[in-house]
Amino acid sequence: MSEWKVICRVEDIPVLGSRRVARDAGLDVAVFRNDQNEVFALLDRCPHKGGPLSQGIVFGTSVACPLHNWTIGLDSGCAKAPDEGCTPRFAVKVENGTVSLNTAELAGHATDLTRPVAGPCQQPA
Repeated sequence: MSEWKVICRVEDIPVLGSRRVARDAGLDVAVFRNDQNEVFALLDRCPHKGGPLSQGIVFGTSVACPLHNWTIGLDSGCAKAPDEGCTPRFAVKVENGTVSLNTAELAGHATDLTRPVAGPCQQPA
């Protein structure tokens, strides 16, 4: 049996926008709402260069990454052709206007993924 963590109300997510959900381990989860009041959840990391999808523009069932404008499907987490790659999806439950995420997924899904570091790297001494 799945356990669910209440995140917010649907109306707490901006229309055509998102909310970030912090986790104890791993990157944040971005929870999106489109203009049809559908709610989706993805790891807040574009599969291209790691851009924060939560800062992207939502349209239909997609989000445009704010770094390089890749289009990522909110229902699949995958980039639209000709781009390639996927970001992990998270199960979402909406009941009576309340948005919940699966607690097991929040605790362990894609916790090994990190955001790329930009700029010059320090060499070990």
